[in-house]
Amino acid sequence: MIDTVHNSEDDAIFGIEFAAMASRCEVRLAARDEAAARALAQHAVDEVRRIEKTYSRYRDDSIVSRINAAAGREWVTLDEETVALLDYADELFRLSAGRFDITSGVLRRAWDFRSARRPDPDTLPPLLDLIGWQSIEWDRRAIAHRIRLPRAGMEIDFGGFGKEYAVDRAAAILATRGVRSGFVNLGGDMRVIGPQPDGRPWLIGIQHPRDATTTIASIPVAAGALATSGDYERFFEVDGKRYCHILDPASGEPVQFWRAVSVLAPLAVVAGGYSTIAMLLGERGLDFLDASGLAFLAIDRRGIMHRRDMEVG
Repeated sequence: MIDTVHNSEDDAIFGIEFAAMASRCEVRLAARDEAAARALAQHAVDEVRRIEKTYSRYRDDSIVSRINAAAGREWVTLDEETVALLDYADELFRLSAGRFDITSGVLRRAWDFRSARRPDPDTLPPLLDLIGWQSIEWDRRAIAHRIRLPRAGMEIDFGGFGKEYAVDRAAAILATRGVRSGFVNLGGDMRVIGPQPDGRPWLIGIQHPRDATTTIASIPVAAGALATSGDYERFFEVDGKRYCHILDPASGEPVQFWRAVSVLAPLAVVAGGYSTIAMLLGERGLDFLDASGLAFLAIDRRGIMHRRDMEVG
């Protein structure tokens, strides 16, 4: 039997925190008591951890690690969920004119953000040769789809949208169990299931990209997803220049134009994908966001705010 909750204005709001995907996470929802809230939240937590186990590049038993280990050698059979995620990766690749490329994770071999130094000049070219989603071999004719990375050393990495996918799945599970008021937050990527019990939207703060103790805006959200990409999550500075973890697969260098881009969309995978693509496109990212039809708030390298249809509290 599926346990359900029917939110009302008499329900209290409970926040259940947990750690996953190297992030601080929270499920916040309205329920009749704390025990009911924790029981419901656990379904969402379990789903997040299932996705992390299935797709983390840090686990030898994940499908991502099996695909990467077989690079240059073997085909790997895919399940339907992984096929759907790869299809979405292909959509983001095309939408971004090749800038959003899930094979670009190999660049982390050159960029060590803990050491706070640029890689040696001769380390990037061999890695750039391993990047290229368009070169992936994908057999769609068989009953079970198969994939093969053609060159040894190639990798795929779902880090660009895996957390957002987990947010969407966790929120969907809560909704099927009757939750009508609450949200899921995985390290700042959020999916709102419904407004507060009294009908008011949730106010979601967007971190200032240069001051972690303050916010630049509070966004009222009653439903949908909000995701932010920025140059402040992992970075180092040398001679006054900031080098962040969002790397351009064309050059192997960190992006420079935007400090932060926040996008509001129906799904977290869409919000996260569009915000990251805008970061990767640099100055052209503003036209990309304008054409998307989505609400956004972006801060460029000069600190100037650009926004459209994003209500700011």
